[in-house]
Amino acid sequence: MFVRVPKPIADQSWVAIFTVTALALIGAVAMYSVAGASLSPWAMNHMVRFALFLALAIGISYIPVSLYKPLAYPALGLSLLLLIGVLALGAIKGGARSWLDLGFIQLQPSEFVRISLICVLARYFERLPPVDTNGWNAVWPPLLMTGVPFLLISAQPDLGTGMLLLLSAIMLCFFAGLPMKWFLGAGATVMAVLPLIFTFLMQPHQQRRVTIFLNPQDDPLGAGYHISQSLIALGSGGIFGKGFLQGTQSHLNYLPENHTDFIYSAIVEEWGLVGGVVVIGLFALLIRWGTKVANRAHSRFEKLFAAGLTCSLFLYISINLMMVVGLAPVVGIPLPLVSYGGSAMLAAMITIGAIMGIDRENRKSSRDYSYYR
Repeated sequence: MFVRVPKPIADQSWVAIFTVTALALIGAVAMYSVAGASLSPWAMNHMVRFALFLALAIGISYIPVSLYKPLAYPALGLSLLLLIGVLALGAIKGGARSWLDLGFIQLQPSEFVRISLICVLARYFERLPPVDTNGWNAVWPPLLMTGVPFLLISAQPDLGTGMLLLLSAIMLCFFAGLPMKWFLGAGATVMAVLPLIFTFLMQPHQQRRVTIFLNPQDDPLGAGYHISQSLIALGSGGIFGKGFLQGTQSHLNYLPENHTDFIYSAIVEEWGLVGGVVVIGLFALLIRWGTKVANRAHSRFEKLFAAGLTCSLFLYISINLMMVVGLAPVVGIPLPLVSYGGSAMLAAMITIGAIMGIDRENRKSSRDYSYYR
């Protein structure tokens, strides 16, 4: 018997909704465990936030994508003002002045600069004539629009988030079709200025984090402590893990930041390689969905915006995972949707909501509700 599904229910990006819900639930279960089988202080707040932000993401998906274009530059301007406000009035957390304390939530404006910058760059390249793609006009405006927030974020100092912003912008420029010579030149420039950044822009503790990840055993109780304990937690989990509520590294407080930056290590310790692969598989499904949305978009702006947002989400995921396994320095990047944190989750769900909106536009334009969602 054929059952007609109501259009408001059928017309949703269910792959994204189910995937982000599964990731948030996994994060809540991990927080419940590391808190000693308690819903407070993290698990309950995490799920309440997720429910609110999921509703927000679905609401954002109903906003016509055409409205993003006139709001792109004002949104970037507001984000820059918030970054300036952080430098003047922000709260210091983790050695960086990156947060605005609003009472009910600690807001990290750098998380939202990324979204507005991607929107502005997509809008700029949409309006750029194809003949100018190989010229200087394709380089200096994006360079200026990216450089200003990058310097403001680096001044906090939060070089981890700043580098993610820079990488997201570079990837969007690549998607826009800029010639390879620009990227090769930029790569050579970055390699040349890295010693200057390391010497003059990074604090001593940040410098130590960069160098210690190559051999954390050089200082296992100091700068290498985070990576060392993370690797112990990952390795001790084995194939199937120690079991729910049985993690020793996290429960005995050896594993630092076990509900935020290193929550993946806590998950693998209790659920083993199998649990870790499940988390990575869910993220892969989410990135695949975002990539399909970008490929099916009908306008250049929608393609670039969806691709840029998906790529930025991928960068956050990959750098956190590389960080916890010792393949990247510890830079304080949370695992999207899984780690505890209001600003990071809000930014991730706004990103998902914007991609869902483009997905909705794709379905509306094609009138095809049967393709994989």
